[in-house]
Amino acid sequence: MLFDMKKVFLKDIAKKLNVSKTAVSLVLNNKGDENKISQETQKKIIDYAKKHNYVPNQLARGLSRGKSETIGLIIPNISDSFYSKIAGYVELKAKSLGYTVLFSSSSEDPKKESELIRSMLNRQVEGLIIASTQRNLKEIESLKEDKFPFVLIDRHYPESETNYVIVDNYNGSKTVTEHLLKLGRRKIGFITLKPGLEAIRQRMLGYENALKDFDIEFKKELIKELSPENYEDEIKLAVSELIKFPNSVDSIVFSTHYLTSVGLRELKRFNVKVPQEVAIVSFDELSAFDLVDPPITSVIQPVKDISNIAVEILINEIEGMKESIGNTRILDSKLEIRKSCGTF
Repeated sequence: MLFDMKKVFLKDIAKKLNVSKTAVSLVLNNKGDENKISQETQKKIIDYAKKHNYVPNQLARGLSRGKSETIGLIIPNISDSFYSKIAGYVELKAKSLGYTVLFSSSSEDPKKESELIRSMLNRQVEGLIIASTQRNLKEIESLKEDKFPFVLIDRHYPESETNYVIVDNYNGSKTVTEHLLKLGRRKIGFITLKPGLEAIRQRMLGYENALKDFDIEFKKELIKELSPENYEDEIKLAVSELIKFPNSVDSIVFSTHYLTSVGLRELKRFNVKVPQEVAIVSFDELSAFDLVDPPITSVIQPVKDISNIAVEILINEIEGMKESIGNTRILDSKLEIRKSCGTF
């Protein structure tokens, strides 16, 4: 027997049973007794709702109590594996705490991010989790002034006191660079994005200080900074410059997983043997990094922890259980050592 998939509304139940819509709402919200609705009527309403698979409108129910029970999540790019994982974990954690999530992508556009923040506020979300473009301080300060609950993830504004959950980018990058140095690599290239995001700046700093600690001369020509908008084209030249004399690096640190992915393609095109000729390490990883040949040594970010902690901070603030500003967490990453660095 096939189920009737047509959505049933309160008004449909009320019309069918010849009772008021208010009566149906009260009964389905377990308020029939206190509003003196007869047991017979309550039973009819409940039985009909069950039979026809009535699903309550959570937003309407929440608003009737002055709450939407909805939070917003704004991320740069939902197709990026890192942020898609964030979105999935945020949704699961929020659901476990009785909240639904609205998702939107800013496409790394500060104007679009600003529009999304306003749009979500208009849709009555109770709080926001934002992986910001870091070019919207004015909007962030406005949220603070209005005492609107929000948490920044992955990226934050060092000049502004906010709630945030981030990874220790500096030590993650320093650790993976030190690993190469301990393996005897001395001419280490660094392929990254042009400065802008604090996380990227910290990863660069970690690389530089690892070299300093090992008394290795910092050479600017071994740093390749690419445009976030055009990195797939620019990386071709970057890789070719790093593998040819006089640079001829013995290893490369990629500051993001997607730079690693396109960089590997270029190394293969140039017939560079990894790790025999050039060792490879990546900050963050793609799910296939343990399957490619050779598997890629990666700094793994605690995506689930980032998501869960951000949701907990936000909902605690929404429900008035914690201070509204200055709740911060900096999480450790994990170095996953595989063959691409030359360890094995």
